[in-house]
Amino acid sequence: MDEEKDLAQRKKEAAERARQIARERLAAKQAAEQAKSAADHGDTSTGELKTPSDLSTDSVTEGSDAAQPSSAEELAAAKKRAAEEARAKAAELRRQREAAATGGATEEDLAAAKRKAAEEARAKAAELRRQREAAATGGATEEDLAAAKKKAAEEARAKAAELRRQREAAATGGTTEEDLAAAKKKAAEEARAKAAELRRQREAAAAGGTTEEDLELAKKKAAAAAKAKAAALAKQKAAAAGSDDELAKKKAAAAAKAKAAAAAKARAAAMAKQQGDGAGDDDTAKQKAAAAAKAKAAAAARAKAKAAGARGGTEQPSSPSPNDPLLQKYVRVIEEHLGPDVLEDAYINRLAKDVPTLVVNKEAYYKVAEFLKYNEQLRFDYLSELHGTDFQTHMEVYVHLYSYPKRQPVALKVKIDRDNPEIDSLVPLWPGANWPECEAYDLLGIRFRGHPNLIRIFLGEQWVGHPLRKDYEPYDAEV
Repeated sequence: MDEEKDLAQRKKEAAERARQIARERLAAKQAAEQAKSAADHGDTSTGELKTPSDLSTDSVTEGSDAAQPSSAEELAAAKKRAAEEARAKAAELRRQREAAATGGATEEDLAAAKRKAAEEARAKAAELRRQREAAATGGATEEDLAAAKKKAAEEARAKAAELRRQREAAATGGTTEEDLAAAKKKAAEEARAKAAELRRQREAAAAGGTTEEDLELAKKKAAAAAKAKAAALAKQKAAAAGSDDELAKKKAAAAAKAKAAAAAKARAAAMAKQQGDGAGDDDTAKQKAAAAAKAKAAAAARAKAKAAGARGGTEQPSSPSPNDPLLQKYVRVIEEHLGPDVLEDAYINRLAKDVPTLVVNKEAYYKVAEFLKYNEQLRFDYLSELHGTDFQTHMEVYVHLYSYPKRQPVALKVKIDRDNPEIDSLVPLWPGANWPECEAYDLLGIRFRGHPNLIRIFLGEQWVGHPLRKDYEPYDAEV
């Protein structure tokens, strides 16, 4: 019933428009005839002059007679066209309703789709306007604009094809909610990717004037510098490993001599006992030999552990570490700003969760620590640990730092003289180093220059010696 009412209303409106058009055309024709009659100044057939009223009356009569058939035909044609338009609109409305009924689309969905299309159109217009402005100020060429237009046209055609396909699928009932959700998710991801790419291109354009040749040259220079630094670092590591190997070899030789002397004494005692007890003690001799073998194996294991300890635990496995890029970054930035001489070694400490570890010169200890805190590429703003260790040949101060802005760790180590253990204090950089430095002073005797109040916080100032030193002997034997 609603469709019939709409059709009747459209027919009525079309008929009214046709009548109005006919009336306007008739009035125009009458005005033209009247002007022509006035130009002739009368009727030549009778020889009499006609008044303006007669001319007007005749022209109106003739015009009415001539225009009546024409207006009727136009009215019929207009009615016919209006009827056809009404039927086409009704069919289109019926088709849309049927598609909505079969494909699950509601009036709200259509309204939402229209709003979304309008928003996308506005966004595209704004983006195009912004791109034109950027092209006007940022050096974009006509070729770039033409390529962008071509790309936009291709995307529009692709979207139109996709929309047509979706409509066909909706008309056949094959589109599900999951398909629509997946399509929306994919479109959102593509939009984010395009936005990121566009932002990157803008930043590159804002950098201004960088050419492909400049980029290639910069890459070559960076590669050459990286190779040179890697070679220098490998050379430094080889030299440090050589010195550590010599020390380990000496200790291993001394341990081997001690083991050989102990084994000789054991054999001499076994032989003497065997001669005294006779041939009936073979089982006892075998047990002693087995015990000697076990002792020898244990001594070898201790010697290996000592050798690893003498090298500071820097022996590295062959597999790469996920923190290797961080270590390379730290070494590169430090050597670029402070020079290659401030670092003695750099390695990944597998025994401490693969933390990148830097071994610095004693003279450059404070300078490197200050650089690690204030450099914009590093920004290690938190000191989580500081302690000292006695290795008998030297002492070490170990500092663990963390960068909350970068979410990256680093360990800083410095070797100091055991007879005069003194190093700069890090309290001016990280106030949290106050008590850890007091603890290292109390238990190991390491003095920190520039500390605001270096005191013994565990044992008191009257305590004699430092308990964590390898050569510590209690002053009071009863303690």
